[in-house]
Amino acid sequence: MSQTQRDDNGTDQRLLLLVGLVAVSAAVVAALALIETIGNPPRSGDQLLTVALLIVTLTISLPVKAPIRIRSTTHATAWVETAIIIGVALAPTSWVVLCTGLGVTIATRIMRVSSIKTIFTVSKNMLVAAGAGMTLMLFGWSWPPDELQNLIAPLAAAYAVAALLDEALGIPVIALAARTNVLRHFATNWDLRLAGFGVRFVVAVFTLILLWVEPWLLVAMPPLALSLHLAYSTRVRARAERQAWQDLAHTTDALNVVDIDAVLHTAVSQAANLFSADEVEVELQESRRTVRGSSEAITHDGLASQPSTVNGSVIPIEMKGYDGSHVGMLRLRFRGPVKLSEREQYTLRTFASALCTAVRNASAYAELNRVAEEHAHAAAHDALTGLANRRHLLDRGACQLGQRRTEGVVALLLIDLNHFKEVNDTLGHAAGDRVLIRVAERLRGAVHGEDLVARLGGDEFAVLFHGLPAPAVAAHRAEALLTALHEPIELDGMRISVEASGGIAVAPSSGGMTELLRRADVAMYQAKRAGRRIATYAPARDTADLGRLSLGGDLPRAVADHEFTVNFQPIVDLGSGEVVAAEALARWRHPARGTIDPLRFLETVERSGLLPAFAEAVLDQSLIAANTWREAGFDLPVAVNVSPRSLLDARFPGSVLARLRAHDLPPDRLVLELTETLTLSQLEVVDQVLGQLRDAGIRLALDDFGTGYSSLSVLSRIPVHELKIDRGFVTAMETSAEATAVIRSTVDLGRSLNLSVVAEGVESEPQRRALWELGCAAGQGHLFARPMPAARLLAALHQGAGGRPGTLAPALHDEGAVVRLSPGRRPGPRRAERLPHLPA
Repeated sequence: MSQTQRDDNGTDQRLLLLVGLVAVSAAVVAALALIETIGNPPRSGDQLLTVALLIVTLTISLPVKAPIRIRSTTHATAWVETAIIIGVALAPTSWVVLCTGLGVTIATRIMRVSSIKTIFTVSKNMLVAAGAGMTLMLFGWSWPPDELQNLIAPLAAAYAVAALLDEALGIPVIALAARTNVLRHFATNWDLRLAGFGVRFVVAVFTLILLWVEPWLLVAMPPLALSLHLAYSTRVRARAERQAWQDLAHTTDALNVVDIDAVLHTAVSQAANLFSADEVEVELQESRRTVRGSSEAITHDGLASQPSTVNGSVIPIEMKGYDGSHVGMLRLRFRGPVKLSEREQYTLRTFASALCTAVRNASAYAELNRVAEEHAHAAAHDALTGLANRRHLLDRGACQLGQRRTEGVVALLLIDLNHFKEVNDTLGHAAGDRVLIRVAERLRGAVHGEDLVARLGGDEFAVLFHGLPAPAVAAHRAEALLTALHEPIELDGMRISVEASGGIAVAPSSGGMTELLRRADVAMYQAKRAGRRIATYAPARDTADLGRLSLGGDLPRAVADHEFTVNFQPIVDLGSGEVVAAEALARWRHPARGTIDPLRFLETVERSGLLPAFAEAVLDQSLIAANTWREAGFDLPVAVNVSPRSLLDARFPGSVLARLRAHDLPPDRLVLELTETLTLSQLEVVDQVLGQLRDAGIRLALDDFGTGYSSLSVLSRIPVHELKIDRGFVTAMETSAEATAVIRSTVDLGRSLNLSVVAEGVESEPQRRALWELGCAAGQGHLFARPMPAARLLAALHQGAGGRPGTLAPALHDEGAVVRLSPGRRPGPRRAERLPHLPA
């Protein structure tokens, strides 16, 4: 059973209960009146004539009324209470109560009123008669009165009681029968009802005055009463018509909206009020949509029309366009028989025409809006893949760059498919389009929620990362995206491998999206030139930097004059605070520009023919420092960064070993840090170089692990001993679960492959402790020491932390203390085994 049906059943039950209560009360009053009448029956001819005339008057007064239709029920203001007042003034109340019951019953039977309405009408008027009679009795009423002034006050009180009883009993039943608000019925047309009561009271008073003065003058009352009734009825109809036209104007104004849903819902609710219908239904021809409801709620809105719950009369009207086309149907439903007046029929035609116009306007607007949205979508999206296009990417990026201070780091990944032209040339452009679509689907499925995937044209794609906790996370996500593209694509029974190069750039402080896109493009072409999968933009490698070009001319002098110096940053055991190694960091002491960071000149060195000389100068200074520390009692390995281009030189291993012999240093005291070696590791010459270095006892470390270009496939080919976690993940680990997960997985990977793990960028005690609890053995960063010359580092080693030589930080736990380790963390090895370049 629907909610509407349940509400209707509840209303019917309340209506029956109220009618039954009125009927029972009337039955009690009738019984008392009958008992009293039996004790004092009408005996004389005059009394019998009075009773007969009273019954006739009450029978005639009920049909004389001003009708008003509310939904399927027609309600009217009759003259019954006037006849009742005259009756209780002339005869005993008990006689009038019984005469009222008999006269109203005869009238309702003649009018063929329904049984429940007959019961209620008879009962209500009997109670009205009893109330009016008792009021006169309280005033000590008797007929005829002694003086005229003794007639007005009692009759006014009796009529007021009769009117109040009529309203109090009648309006709640009318409201329940019409399923409308009771208070609204009391408030509606109250002035007209009050005027009607006044007119009928005047008629009753004048009738009694004429009877008191001279009965034959009563012949003047019928014309007077008829004139008053016609005047009152005319005023009621004029008020109803004026209100109807106002409601029609308000309703048609409410239809002037451009949303089709609002038009249909408004039409249903407004028409239910306008025509006092129990239910209104609008059915559209083109869309086959049906909306149905009442003034309170919409009960159905959909394509498949369900049967209406309102059984009774239906008044349909066709909605026709100005060209005569069929737009739909408007149906008014009533629970009982209803016939619209001529004025209501005209109003219905006017409303249907306005609704038809509103539906057409809303449909036209919806179509225009749909076309505009399609055009806007087409202007911002790639037609082939459905991804955002360059324009959309630039707009979204500009918006996110304006919010980055509050919503995190913004980065851009530019992806270019390698050898895609071969797919087009070999299999045709249709097959190439299918590959692009599959690539787009994989990228869309692999990105995080707010990241935007775009196709810039051809085989070039872009991914805009938003809200990153740290720049290093961009490289991690980029690696996951390119890994998603690595799986072969099935195409007409063939498996096609998709290879791609990617460039990552973090949003610059100035330049906006245009500069961000340029930097990502620079990084992508750096990856392509180096044969790598991913490269991260670095200003030092940006060939658009004119300042760097001038450095190339200064390189020969710098090498000859030994302008390249080396500082050392210690690597510390995170648990004990002991220094276990040091990383060599090259600096250029330029005579005019001061100290220059390696990121500004390393690519220039690599492009020049001076790379071997530069590498030899850095290696010499590093080995001299390591030998000095060793002689002072601090046997520390030294880590030196190696350019990928050096690994392409088959003479490189021999040169390194020669320098080790020249400085009389064991090979295992040297660690070579490899960067950006993913694709280079696939070259046979690189495999040979790395194999010779490892076989000679030199230890290898993979730098910046986790930033995108390192993977399990690389580790399976590069014989490294150590992984170094990029500083970006360490910085973000306190606020980013993603960065913490990368560190944890790197530590677990190192443990499973028997590799040491060193964290870069450790700058706070909470970071140190968190890394140690995750199982990371060693770290370096400003918490322990900034890069410094070799002599200063030696002095710091002698001084120690807390009087412990060889340490730069206090131990996390006192010696001999029992430490509860976090789940999965293995105890660290003894001091002799805790070098970051030995298995941990």
